Amino acid sequence: MIGLKRTPLYETHLKYGGKIIDFEGWALPVQFSSIIQEHHAVRQRGGLFDVSDMGELDIRGRDATGLLEKALTNRIATMGDGQVRYSPMCNERGGVVDDLLVYRLSADHYMLVINAGNIEKDYQWISELARGFSDVKVANISKETAELCIQGPVSVATMQKLTSEDLGSIGYYYFKDNVEVARKRALVSRTGYTGEDGFEIYCEPKDAPVLWDSIIEAGKPLGVVPAGLGCRDTLRFEAAMPLYGQEMTDEIGPLEAGLKRFVDLTKEFVGRDALAKTAAEGPKRRLVGFVMVDRGIPRTGYPIVKDGKEVGHVSTGSFSPTLGKNLGLGFVPVEVSQVGQQIMVRVRDKDLRAEITKLPFYRRPKEA
Repeated sequence: MIGLKRTPLYETHLKYGGKIIDFEGWALPVQFSSIIQEHHAVRQRGGLFDVSDMGELDIRGRDATGLLEKALTNRIATMGDGQVRYSPMCNERGGVVDDLLVYRLSADHYMLVINAGNIEKDYQWISELARGFSDVKVANISKETAELCIQGPVSVATMQKLTSEDLGSIGYYYFKDNVEVARKRALVSRTGYTGEDGFEIYCEPKDAPVLWDSIIEAGKPLGVVPAGLGCRDTLRFEAAMPLYGQEMTDEIGPLEAGLKRFVDLTKEFVGRDALAKTAAEGPKRRLVGFVMVDRGIPRTGYPIVKDGKEVGHVSTGSFSPTLGKNLGLGFVPVEVSQVGQQIMVRVRDKDLRAEITKLPFYRRPKEA
């Protein structure tokens, strides 16, 4: 793994038996025990992830809100302090530069959490947009920030052992800053990308190993385990949460990807005209979910076939550990996107039957 970037938890991963792989230039664990075991642990109990490869941008100044309104498709000005909001960020053509989380610390101070592979691109993009504003400063704080993520039904009970702060009172997509967790200061948000309840914990890199060990120790009686990249992907896939580079790209916009609710066409932002045109005319293709009827696992990039013709492609496909089925996400023309539509997926030069189904594949059961 020479030459790969390491998170502050690299040595910790080795200590816990993580199988390290090259993930977009980062040395990260794909699994500690097995992907299936870790997947079920998160759905049924809890799993702890290292997501320190994600990037963070600090946006400050009187024009911070104005900059983010221009850069992002979702409405930012209506956020309150302590709130988190998801948003795509588009180019002029309406394609997606990245999708990200916005944390509002105050009216003139935000933190953006961006995808690991887009850190430098996003920083340059937003810095360029910031030149149109007189009072805003954009800083890349990715190297000064580590991020842990605990997900699963026992997340609150586990974290509550480590702090006097009432973490259960944090609403979904809200956060508290300067929380003392295991005697370390952290920003704790009720967010995640697995379809389960849980927290994302932002801290100084030097504190990450202590927090990791403390959370694992506190969660061990409840069944919390270390979890790797492998189940991180199957979990978000079952919940039909889109991934940049697969369900969104510089050429695939948010309306095609089923993210209309995160696009506010009543305000001005980069890419608005292109998206307004798409909205008025209707997208020509649409992201759908499908279940394989024949045996075979659809993989990213496999062709989707209808009446003998290639009409689309698979964006993500996998065996679903929770549902026990082979499932896929993919783009097809709108006229063949209805639930129940029969399609074929070309798997290793063989066309296999599949059926378009309702999304998400998995939804967390409501608490009694």
